[in-house]
Amino acid sequence: MKPFKPNPSMDCRIISEKVKFRIILSYPLFFLLCAFIFNTPIEIVNGLRKIILSPSILISDYMAVGNVGSAFVNSSLLMLLAILIAYQNKSHMTGSLIAAIFTVGGFSFFGKNIYNIISIILGVYLHSRIQKEKFSKYLLIAFFGTSLGPLVSQISFGLGLTPVLGILFGNIAGIIAGLILPALAGHFVKFHQGFSLYNIGFVSGMVGTFFMSIIRAFGKNNEKALIVSVGNNLEFSIILGLCFVSFLILGFVYNNKSFRNYIRLFRHSGRLIEDFVLMDGFAITLINMGTLGLISTAFMLLISGELNGPIIGGILTVVGFGAFGKHPKNIIPVMAGVFLGAYFQVWDITSTPVLITVLYSTTLAPIAGKFGWKAGLLAGFLHITIVMNIGDLHGGMNLYNNGFAGGLVAGTLVPIFESFRKEEI
Repeated sequence: MKPFKPNPSMDCRIISEKVKFRIILSYPLFFLLCAFIFNTPIEIVNGLRKIILSPSILISDYMAVGNVGSAFVNSSLLMLLAILIAYQNKSHMTGSLIAAIFTVGGFSFFGKNIYNIISIILGVYLHSRIQKEKFSKYLLIAFFGTSLGPLVSQISFGLGLTPVLGILFGNIAGIIAGLILPALAGHFVKFHQGFSLYNIGFVSGMVGTFFMSIIRAFGKNNEKALIVSVGNNLEFSIILGLCFVSFLILGFVYNNKSFRNYIRLFRHSGRLIEDFVLMDGFAITLINMGTLGLISTAFMLLISGELNGPIIGGILTVVGFGAFGKHPKNIIPVMAGVFLGAYFQVWDITSTPVLITVLYSTTLAPIAGKFGWKAGLLAGFLHITIVMNIGDLHGGMNLYNNGFAGGLVAGTLVPIFESFRKEEI
């Protein structure tokens, strides 16, 4: 693999691709070790079996479906698989790839597993072969596209079909979804103009809605799920704290033992595509990821939230996008807007659906980054009203429900903001 050189004016030290891969690789390995703190190997294997056979629709916390250890192993395995595929395809450890790896790992706590992602990745691979292009070009779409994992699992195990038919139709649906995602991804980004970071979430919402409509047309439906675990805040706080402090330490060391130039990163709006690794360097990016992780975890604990699979998934996703669009300046206004929306509306502020909305609403961070904190506050306020009602369209089969809602919010607000900005000029 040829070394990729970031902008030398931003990186105090040039960090090789091998070192970057080793650093990112260390986190799924850490999760793997953590699994055995909670459960025995036999318990973990039995838990993984339950996870794989679960319909996995939103919200299915794998810590409750299986057990804590099996959820950590599942997340570790999927992150390791993503890293291996990226390495074999000679991809560079850019901010976008880091975001994809941590998003895969995060959602592997509540919806993605080693069974339901394979056919989707295969579908994207087949798309690349049909187009006679390298798979590496579509790698990010393949990883983010695993948001439709519950589509595969629900058809396979949740609709009452025979095992053979369920698995057959489930994987056919996954392959079809993977085949069409690349064609749709470039088209739908024009709708929100890059102001929603979870573009594949928006696309997957559309794809999931079409599949759900077909399923309902044949007299089937998805029952709503809210399966969450409780009672592990202390242990998870320690594990997450160690991860995020290590990001800060590594960034500090590779930045010549300083936090110099970190505040410069706040100048970015975060709008697609702003890759912090390429623009500000790997060391500064690690500092930003660690900072976002600590902020997100602290916020959850301060409002008496329960650290469970979906919440940890949300925190890891925020951390991953700390390499690709998010920083404290552009996420805090949006998170505050969601919090205010939940307070003044009918939602329970401490419930898992609201707390994951607070975290995943940061898909709209570029709005705050471009138009200011007031716009971010409004975007967050409106986001929670949309996201709490839009899941019925895809029946919980799109894990990136906030990406679906965020695309609609951004696609609506951005033209209005830009129109009034022109009027002021």
